Amino acid sequence: MLEKHDLHHEFPEYHDRIHELKGSNHHFARLFEEYHDINREILRIEEGVENPSDEYLEELKKKRLSHKDKLYEMITNS
Repeated sequence: MLEKHDLHHEFPEYHDRIHELKGSNHHFARLFEEYHDINREILRIEEGVENPSDEYLEELKKKRLSHKDKLYEMITNS
């Protein structure tokens, strides 16, 4: 079973704050969409829909983690 990495599953305690920032902070909204685009691509790879190199998958996972860290900082510091 694949893990869910969308922000509402990662940070359920910040559901309202995430919703608020998506509507009020353009930078947050852009990072949020990029994060979920990356996450969807990773899921497609893990489900076997796509078959890129292991290096590419690792780079995507690093990028997703970087975005998640930035988003978490914005959620908790705003």
